[in-house]
Amino acid sequence: MKNNLHVFLGATVADAASRPLHWVYNQKKLNSYIKGKKDFTFLKKNKSPFYNIKTGKVSGYNEIGQVMFQTLLENYENIEKEFKKNILKNFGPGSKYWKNLNLRSKYKKVKDWRGMIKGPWIHQNIIETVKNIKSNKKISGGVKVNESDGFCAALPYFLYGYDFKSIEKIIRIVTASKISLKYALAKFYIIDFALKGAKDPVDEFIKRFKKNTSFKVIVNDIKKIKRLNSKFHPIIIKKLGMACSYPGTFNSSIYTIINSKNYKEAILKTIKAGGCNCSRANFTGAYFAALKGLNSIPNSWIKKTIPAKKILSQK
Repeated sequence: MKNNLHVFLGATVADAASRPLHWVYNQKKLNSYIKGKKDFTFLKKNKSPFYNIKTGKVSGYNEIGQVMFQTLLENYENIEKEFKKNILKNFGPGSKYWKNLNLRSKYKKVKDWRGMIKGPWIHQNIIETVKNIKSNKKISGGVKVNESDGFCAALPYFLYGYDFKSIEKIIRIVTASKISLKYALAKFYIIDFALKGAKDPVDEFIKRFKKNTSFKVIVNDIKKIKRLNSKFHPIIIKKLGMACSYPGTFNSSIYTIINSKNYKEAILKTIKAGGCNCSRANFTGAYFAALKGLNSIPNSWIKKTIPAKKILSQK
């Protein structure tokens, strides 16, 4: 595909496949939802306790990437400026995302209001970004959480061949957290090694950055994960981190990648582990698409993913 967009397709399909079970942290409930199913992707009935969108649509993590993708298709000279405009249009006042944010405020007094949100869920990084763009702040990215939105936003941009310094600027539009930036860049280096034909991109990352002070913690964590030598089990994901934030979401993704042979296996394991499966699925899906190519993504899954058609049109 043009501009290696099969990698973005890999992230998008993985997100949509995981989405109906997004943020299910109760393992007993999760196991009851997937019991007897060999393929528990694209569940027809939403099981996310926080919000409900149509099966085949993507979470807010991947949605910010779709906004960047649309910005790139519009072919503007100043991508950063137009990306900010499109963020406001898609997530800001007047959008379904912003409307649901207001509903969340309204329901705070209700003991258990979570299942009341019909439609998409806006993330903390994006809430801050919208407010900062509207206030004309030079650095618009959020700082309150260390999550994957920056990576997801910059993924299509990265695939268009921009250098890493430019990629950093895009990440900072959505998150100004130093931790988020560091882990997003680590993901991009690993995906880059996969696209360039490295036999083991994770090992290649260790080899290239073992003396890099910025990535010291990340390299050491990957080494620890590789030493686990255990058969994949959700309990390890729980220990490494099943929530949205770094380093947990990164370390759990690496554990899944190391213990999976292909795209389908990795995404099923990501879903089975529970928690913030969508944040992990975006990285894991992108990784295996980069490593194994377009044909590694199950065609039946692609057909069920609503934004896939637009990505596939870029041949």
